[in-house]
Amino acid sequence: MCTAVTYKTKNHYFGRNLDLEYSYQETVTVTPRNFAFSFRKAKELKTHYAMIGMAYVSQDYPLYYDAINEKGLGMAGLNFPGNAYYPQVNESKVNVAPFEFIPYVLGQCATIAEVKELLRNLQIADISFSEDLPVSPLHWIIADKDSSITVESVKNGLKVYDNPVGVLTNNPTFDYHMMNLNNYMALSTEVPVNNFSKELTFNVYSRGMGALGLPGDLSSASRFVKATFTKMNSISEISENESISQFFHILDSVCQQRGCVHMGDEKYEITIYSSCCNLEEGIYYYKTYDNSQITSVNMYHEDLDGETLVSYPLMKKLNVYQQN
Repeated sequence: MCTAVTYKTKNHYFGRNLDLEYSYQETVTVTPRNFAFSFRKAKELKTHYAMIGMAYVSQDYPLYYDAINEKGLGMAGLNFPGNAYYPQVNESKVNVAPFEFIPYVLGQCATIAEVKELLRNLQIADISFSEDLPVSPLHWIIADKDSSITVESVKNGLKVYDNPVGVLTNNPTFDYHMMNLNNYMALSTEVPVNNFSKELTFNVYSRGMGALGLPGDLSSASRFVKATFTKMNSISEISENESISQFFHILDSVCQQRGCVHMGDEKYEITIYSSCCNLEEGIYYYKTYDNSQITSVNMYHEDLDGETLVSYPLMKKLNVYQQN
């Protein structure tokens, strides 16, 4: 499963944890403005906004898990099994395959307002990339510097939700997650006060007791609550290093360790990578399960008027600094 969040200090940040039990050898991939995006049913984009993100590149096509474009719009697809529903192609609508959705949106839109307009006559159709890569059940978080939305293709249509918390996990549907937050409105970062009974005296025997009841398990509903509480109460300085450090600490609050989620056949779901993107500067920061050092790729260090993809393999080997 996965968790995505947004965050703001002086700049705006967007990123996610990718939680899975396997990897497709993904790379940080820059798509320049003149790389021609062909779509199965929609009109080709010969020129578009440049973008950078995590992708599995197959047949010279970037299958983005998450990405941002040069205008500061970010987007991530998260697992949504059992709820995601993709209709058959409808010629009266713009039909976009799930694997095309991120480049289709990021290639043309600079703001959430433009995304909402683009989605008015669009459907995410049941079209797979190949026989080896079937359709993935996903929903998406999309964010600019001012707001975010959640997009879900379900049996009763394409749902576009305003996302005031800037957080997304997995099942159930987004409206459930927002309703579920009501159950935790009493949580606080402050020392708790006695509302239980005026006739009893209680001892605040530990720090952090104002957040008693905050979920700590790895289910998607619990991760949504914990990530939202952590993000909404998070405080950091405004420098780039301090901002991205805090962002990764927010994601670390809901990361998955090998052994805690057994998938059968000796497979365990882990946080394969965590990412943090600076929406203003076009920098993609990441760390991997076995390498906690933060690595960055700057899209503006590439030729953004080019025609070919530029991909960087992930730095997965841990390098320990020997201080003495």
